[in-house]
Amino acid sequence: MTESIGAIVLAAGKGTRMKSAQAKVLHHIFFRPMLHHVLEAVLAATMERIVVVIGHQQEAVQGILSGFPVETVLQEEQRGTGHAVLCAEAGCAGMSEILILCGDTPLVRTETLSAMLAQHRQEQPVLTVMSTELAQPFGYGRILRSAEGQVEAIVEEKDASEEQRAIREINAGIYLADADFLFTALRQVGTNNSQGEVYLTDIVAIARRENKRVHPFFHPHALDVLGVNSRVELAQAEAALQERRNFELMRAGVTMLNPATIRVAPDCNIGEDCVLHGQVNIEGECSLGRGCVLEQGVVLRDCRLGAAVRVGANSVIIGRHVADGAIIAPLSRNL
Repeated sequence: MTESIGAIVLAAGKGTRMKSAQAKVLHHIFFRPMLHHVLEAVLAATMERIVVVIGHQQEAVQGILSGFPVETVLQEEQRGTGHAVLCAEAGCAGMSEILILCGDTPLVRTETLSAMLAQHRQEQPVLTVMSTELAQPFGYGRILRSAEGQVEAIVEEKDASEEQRAIREINAGIYLADADFLFTALRQVGTNNSQGEVYLTDIVAIARRENKRVHPFFHPHALDVLGVNSRVELAQAEAALQERRNFELMRAGVTMLNPATIRVAPDCNIGEDCVLHGQVNIEGECSLGRGCVLEQGVVLRDCRLGAAVRVGANSVIIGRHVADGAIIAPLSRNL
């Protein structure tokens, strides 16, 4: 039988720790809503079907999904992650494997998800749980392992003993499960915990009770896989995505004189031998021909520059087509 894989992306929560009237997955990180980054990573991992669970500010969240090949289901009452996954059961009909992750993990990489899937298919447990390690794991569910290295349980911070809270391996909140096991197990999960919610993590204990294998997939780079829960983490995610993009451009032949201060949107095309000085911002649908120079503090939006164009310092250029070899004076404006 051919294996078929679907994904459930959980995007129904409020995100109260963001201290915002806006649902967490709507917050922008590096030019895009947070949820878009997650969906792009999942889509590139060749999922056959993606179901997004929406709830809080459902109309706004639905609105940003336009153009993405996903289905949505509504979690009318937020009763925990396990309940959210159950809401998506009908949308996953026919899938043999289900990837589950949250819509607040904008740094997750396609390569990480693909590696997790490859391990899961090789080892064939009923459940694979992604884990990582933190020096300060406060607030995260702890991974309890057996002597053989399998996952025996995931204990939430509020339900953990002092000894368990000392464990630094934590649950990254990304799962890959056999579909039949997943939904059967979730219907057995109760709400006898400090939050009164249906914990998705309780399916680990159910699997172990039934002598079924639960494997960890350890990812060493915690920042890649953990959710954004605060404005501080929002800024950290922004910086990480900016750094990834800048490294990609520099490897492709673009010079950056102060890359930590340069922002180039993912859809912009920058030619080889371009030189970007500090505090440059390029966004919208921009393209730069070979050998352009953008001096300090230049802002470009929806511009097309030919080859060898030089834009003077602190210029703001919007919606312009600029011919090869043109020189734009410093402090130019066309707002």
